[in-house]
Amino acid sequence: MEISKATLEIFSKLEQKWLYHIEGKKTRILSIDGGGTTGIVAAAALILLEDQIRAKTGDSNSRIADFFDIVAGTGIGAIYAAMLTADGGNGRPLFAAKEAVNFVMEKQSELFKRKTVGVFRRRQRFSGKSMDKMLKEAFRRDDGKVLTLKDTCKPLLVPCFDLNSSAPFVFSRADASESPSYDFELWKVCRATSATPSLFKPFNLTSVDGKTSCLAVDGGLVMNNPAAAAITHVLHNKRDFPSVTSLDDLLVLSLGNGPSITTPLNLKLNRNGDCSTSSFVGIVLDGVSETVDQMLGNAFCWNRNDYVRIQGNGYGSGGDLETKEKDVMEERGVESLPFGGKRLMKETNGHRVSSFVQRLVASGRSSVPPSPCKELTAVSPLAKGR
Repeated sequence: MEISKATLEIFSKLEQKWLYHIEGKKTRILSIDGGGTTGIVAAAALILLEDQIRAKTGDSNSRIADFFDIVAGTGIGAIYAAMLTADGGNGRPLFAAKEAVNFVMEKQSELFKRKTVGVFRRRQRFSGKSMDKMLKEAFRRDDGKVLTLKDTCKPLLVPCFDLNSSAPFVFSRADASESPSYDFELWKVCRATSATPSLFKPFNLTSVDGKTSCLAVDGGLVMNNPAAAAITHVLHNKRDFPSVTSLDDLLVLSLGNGPSITTPLNLKLNRNGDCSTSSFVGIVLDGVSETVDQMLGNAFCWNRNDYVRIQGNGYGSGGDLETKEKDVMEERGVESLPFGGKRLMKETNGHRVSSFVQRLVASGRSSVPPSPCKELTAVSPLAKGR
């Protein structure tokens, strides 16, 4: 027997009210891993996430930032995180999810432009100048304003590793709002967290007032999965999140980007049997991400409702972008086990994203204060073909 559309809408609204009554208002965290030059897993999840939000709210103008209280990202994940939260000047995100993904895919050859270096021109690296140009384009408004950490619709968190202090450095909107000494241009923040040592030279950047400097390399070396850093930030930032007292107050969506080293056959060894630099970096990135996933699984007592991890599981490399996005969302999800190891879940990644969106919409839009930036000049988010 077919159920009418009106009946489905009634049941959907009743379910949302029931979920909201049961769980109350939780602070929502979106975390996006680094990894790769396209971030295909995160890209597919973000597009589906925003499409589902629009479908369940009935609002075609809804954005991911409307339903999350903080967004964190590393490497390619930071580029997506910054694009989804960058303030277009009217208090709304500059990019929709699809627009952000299309920008990265269309500009991929320029963002990650290969060049040969060395005496015999045998080593390959990415061009820093080419990436600089593309990132500047992404984070500059039509009125010419270059966006900084303060110019975000929601709190943003991005890690890197500072060679000057030999310690992790985390860029955050909270710090940028407190002092210009911790406010950095968004394109530089994304450039800093993407400076993988084997592919880019370390990136030197300074705050907008010139008082704080950082010689950055890839944040993925220490926080490829920034979910734990985001949770810690929320628990201790009482200005933006005064009601959060424990993990019970959080709802976390963590997006992986597929393993860098999937099998021993993918490991590249030098002639003497040592791991190549690229393999070593891949092992570090995978290890950091999986360790954080294990730790958070334990911290949330393996509660698959409050902590959801979306990760790729051997999606095919063939086909166009839409095919790859469809494949990764149709894969069965992968979950960490309490005492180590992993197993395939019965649900697909796409189904898990849809279930998560149901809870997002049920708990309502984010109530975290918008950007502290006072400029309210209306700028169309669809300008320049975005």
